[in-house]
This record gives sequence, structure tokens and C-alpha cells, in this order.
Amino acid sequence: MSTTAMVSSTIPAFPAGARTRLRLTRRGRAVLTALVALPLVIGALTFALNGGGAVATSEQTHVSFQHVTVESGDSLWSVAERVAPSADPRDVIAALVQLNGLDASGVVSPGQQLAIPTQYAH
Repeated sequence: MSTTAMVSSTIPAFPAGARTRLRLTRRGRAVLTALVALPLVIGALTFALNGGGAVATSEQTHVSFQHVTVESGDSLWSVAERVAPSADPRDVIAALVQLNGLDASGVVSPGQQLAIPTQYAH
């Protein structure tokens, strides 16, 4: 009886010194293009939507208001009638509250200085 021995030899698919060339598929090119383009697009959008820096000028704008002093027993209604007798007091009160930063209650105290809106100043 004779047996034949099978010798198995492994032959490498590529020679040891040979380098393979990188092959990009269509999908790979699309992914690579997207990865390169994405930071550029984000940077451009950030720059465009930023609106630029704030510009400050050295010129000061001086806005002056006429003021009225609240007297004892005065309310916003009476001040509004005194400041603009021909205007609707509700409109004058709303403008006074907004300009002077008063709270919703509209309580004023004697001696308090109130700025008069320019449309009612004379």
C-alpha cells in the first residue's frame, strides 16, 4: 500500500513587493467628495449668516427729552392730561410707561421725574 502525500503549498495572491493601486468606486468618490465639501459648505454658511461684526462709532448721539416732575396727588392720567391735553390720555400713558420703564401698575410718586415722549413735548 502506498500513500501519496499531498503537499499543500500556499501561494500568495500578490507578490511580496507589489503594491496594489487604490481603486475608488463611484460610491467611494461620492463619499470622499461629500466629506471634503461638507466643511467648506458649513464654513461658507457660517460666514454668510454671521452678518459681519458690529461697527461702533466714536460719535455720541445725544437724545434729550423734556421732563415733567410728578406733583403730590398726581397720577399718570393727570400727568398725561397736563402734558398733552388734546391727545387721548390712554395713548400718552402707554407712551410714558414704555419710555420711562414703569411697571404695569402705573404708580408714580411725588418728585419723580418722567421723560416726555417727543411727539407730546412742546
